[in-house]
This record gives sequence, structure tokens and C-alpha cells, in this order.
Amino acid sequence: MQDPETPASESAAVGTDTGAQNGAEHAAGPGPQTHAAGDSGSELQQARDRAGQYYDQFLRSKAEAENMRRRAQEDVAKAYKFAIESFAEALVPVADSLEQALHLKDAAPEAMREGIELTLRQLKAAFAKGNLKEIDPAGQKFDPHFHQAISVAPAEGVAPNHVAAVLQKGWLIADRVLRPALVTVAQA
Repeated sequence: MQDPETPASESAAVGTDTGAQNGAEHAAGPGPQTHAAGDSGSELQQARDRAGQYYDQFLRSKAEAENMRRRAQEDVAKAYKFAIESFAEALVPVADSLEQALHLKDAAPEAMREGIELTLRQLKAAFAKGNLKEIDPAGQKFDPHFHQAISVAPAEGVAPNHVAAVLQKGWLIADRVLRPALVTVAQA
């Protein structure tokens, strides 16, 4: 009666469903009902086993998600902590050059100037490596996004609303204004 590849519980469930659909077989006798009642305990146990397995999988997945969240938080914290590492590495030679200049006692003014120019080149290279760019707007049209006007004054040879003088250069970092350039604007 039973197919060798079909487990007993499936066979009983199929037999029970068929018996429930066909009234004649259902009324035929207590055989299928007794068989179904005996299998309901094993089916219940199998369902509990499956539920236990699903709950175990759920707990493992939940723990894995928590571990991934924690690792992601640690990675973000490390990224913040070491974000300026490459910029700091580029600044260390500048500090070294400045310290060496301070230790010189009898340096000629020309040699000091050369050393300062070399140190400034090192500093600008470090700024370029850190994506820090200079805003030097001399002669450009005044742009309040990049320039801060300190005063407006008449200026010969400079078009109105253009930068007449730069009092302090501005700086951009990754195309974002770090400090606007302080400027005097030619009067209209």
C-alpha cells in the first residue's frame, strides 16, 4: 500500500486527507482514523523539531547580524581615528625641517630663505596630498561662497565687484570651503 520512497508520516497524512475527502472511505472503519491519531503525535514532534531548528537558525542569524553591526561600528571608529594618518605622515617632514632650522645658529639669510622656501614646498606638497587647495582670488569676481569681504573700496584698474586685494588666502578641502579668503572688493 505504501510507496517505498514516501515516508510513513506523509503516507498517513495523504491517507487521512483522502479519507476526509471521500465520505465512503471515512465511514468504512476506524483503521485510518486510528492510524492518523497515532501519527499526529509523531507529526507534532516533527513540527516541534523543525520549529527548534528554525529557532536555532534565527538565533544564529541574529548573532551574526549583531557581530556584523559591531564590526561595522569598529571599522567606522577606526576610519575616524586614522582618517588623517596620511596627512599627518606628510606633515612630519615639514616639522623636521622647521626643527632643523631652529637649531641653526649662524645661518646666512640667503640659506635661511632657501630653507624656508624648501619647507614651504614640503608643506604645500603635504596639503596637495591631503586634497587641501589654496584660494587666491586676486582679480576674480567676488564670490561669497569662497570669499569673505572685509571692506569695499574704490580701486583703480579693478572692475567693480571684483577682488581688489587679498588680505588672507582661503582654503578648500575636497572642494569644500575650509576657510574663505579675506578680501577687499572694488566698489561699483
